[in-house]
Amino acid sequence: MLRASTLAAALLLATTTLTACGSSGPGGSDDDSLDVWVYGDASTKVQRAVVKRFNKTSEVKVNLTEVPGDGYTDKMRTSMGTPNAPDVFFNWGGGSISDFAKEGMLVDLGPTLEKDPELKKAFIPTILEAGAVNDTYYGIPMRGMQPVILFYNKKVFQDAGAQPPKSWDDLLGLVDTFKKKGVTPFALAGTDPWTELMWVEYLVDRYSGAGVFKKIQNGDASGWDDPAVLKTAETIKSLVDRGAFGKNYKSVNYTADGASTLFAKGKAAMHLMGSWEYANQKANQPDFAKSGLGWTTFPALPGGKGDPKNVVGNPTNYWSVNAKLKGKKKTAAIEFVKFAAKQDYAKDLIANGDVPTTSDATSLLNEHENPAYARFQYDMVREAPSFTLSWDQALSAKNTPSLHTDIQKLFNGQLSPTGFVAALKKDIK
Repeated sequence: MLRASTLAAALLLATTTLTACGSSGPGGSDDDSLDVWVYGDASTKVQRAVVKRFNKTSEVKVNLTEVPGDGYTDKMRTSMGTPNAPDVFFNWGGGSISDFAKEGMLVDLGPTLEKDPELKKAFIPTILEAGAVNDTYYGIPMRGMQPVILFYNKKVFQDAGAQPPKSWDDLLGLVDTFKKKGVTPFALAGTDPWTELMWVEYLVDRYSGAGVFKKIQNGDASGWDDPAVLKTAETIKSLVDRGAFGKNYKSVNYTADGASTLFAKGKAAMHLMGSWEYANQKANQPDFAKSGLGWTTFPALPGGKGDPKNVVGNPTNYWSVNAKLKGKKKTAAIEFVKFAAKQDYAKDLIANGDVPTTSDATSLLNEHENPAYARFQYDMVREAPSFTLSWDQALSAKNTPSLHTDIQKLFNGQLSPTGFVAALKKDIK
């Protein structure tokens, strides 16, 4: 799971160098090499492989620095604009790089995409667009897609004689059905407010479409006055009061696998979570992941104007290029990020259990460890008219604490729906 907003500020830098010529450290490489930073986790082996392929043919070599996840965001923010800044670096797009974009620290990749139409067509359009800042491309997709999906426990549903919800009325009916059977309808990690944010994101989108948050993301705070925001808050209150999340959600966590365990053990029937939930269950509850985990889309809302095919979540992660680069190093950096569009890169992602964001990956999905799940995700995202980046990553990082606090207070009954809207208008500008 790659959530910038959940990373701690602790910092320990670990470096892995993959080049024939040595590295002089982050930001200190000579003219014949590039410093590339990546979030260090199990998926980094895909980036290690592409570095090896690139270095076989490029005069300018890449040094790959793996920064541990708990310090990545802090390291990135304190390094940019200094001599120790990376030449190319991993990020989440949107708010994670908006300050760098404003300061002119990033290469505008729009001209590159225009000169190379095949590169632009190589990615699912909504994925490419989701990483932009004010409609300017500063990132090339470089990891798997991460949409938010409505998961369900097949056995719990079978025991209740129930079917996955196809409409909002179905969803509300299931809340009542599972309550009567003593099962929490939806697992919710209330100690981690970013999990509650997923509900807010989908509800606002389903009520009024992606344009509401797009306005807010582009700096127009009047978007908080859209009726969809108040309707969403009222719907959240109604769900809480109805018992959709049970009685103990305030003390349930995600990072320590609390919500996922309740879900896998049949104590909860459904779980709205990012696509990484599959990998999480595979690691911790492998039998459940193999045969008990079901998935579907978030339903439309009665009278809602948003397209029910729209998706929210983390479209993917991106490579961005430092604007300090000139000449052959800049050329090499752009050539390096283009490698993420190649078929062999997509194959490596699939071998790692990810679903690529490239537009021609359909034929590769049968090689995924769970082809049905991979195809569901891929088709869901490819057919989505819009893919909204998680709000806490689309907005400037300075807004994340207030956003999380306000959402948690809404779910905990400490803010009324109208109070929630007022708080957002005051806190997020």
